[in-house]
Amino acid sequence: MSNKILKELRSHAPFTLFGASTGLAVMVLSHGLPSKISHSVFYTLHPIHVVLSALVTASIYELHTCKYNKGRCNLWLLLIIGYAGSIGIATLSDSLIPYLGEVLLNMPNRGVHIGFIEKWWLVNPLAFVGAAVAYFSPRTKLPHAGHVLLSTWASLFHIMMAKGEHTDLLSYAVVLFFLFLAVWIPCCVSDIVFPLLFVRDRS
Repeated sequence: MSNKILKELRSHAPFTLFGASTGLAVMVLSHGLPSKISHSVFYTLHPIHVVLSALVTASIYELHTCKYNKGRCNLWLLLIIGYAGSIGIATLSDSLIPYLGEVLLNMPNRGVHIGFIEKWWLVNPLAFVGAAVAYFSPRTKLPHAGHVLLSTWASLFHIMMAKGEHTDLLSYAVVLFFLFLAVWIPCCVSDIVFPLLFVRDRS
């Protein structure tokens, strides 16, 4: 498992860096964007990220269960795995890690925005929707790439809610680092490691 994790981290690093770079470019081009708009964009991207993350997490579990157990997996367990993996990791990726960057940079409007609490009526059901889709039509590659980019941009707009009017070059460098960090490890853990913990090889 540790070798698989390292392999996945290495293979995802270039794409994650690309995503973080696009996020930084958006930040530069969106300089002066009002915090309210950043808040609205965050709560558009974050729920979509949760859907795709739940879809991939549950799909990995579904596909490996079919492979080893010669049949379809338990729906209720799949829903729980999809929900827990997506909500837990999306919160870490989109909210908690960006918040650490905001604290480090002493941004004036910093705050933790926890989607499944603040927008519980939206985010929580969407996690179950993503997992349910995986039960009937498991997909991994395209949803994974999509949610990596969405996670990057959600993390970005979480930071943009917090930043003030002035942003120097050092701040941009720190933001790039935290955008990369917020996606690289959490998304690999969510999509690959977490669902495989529940798969038993019975071959």
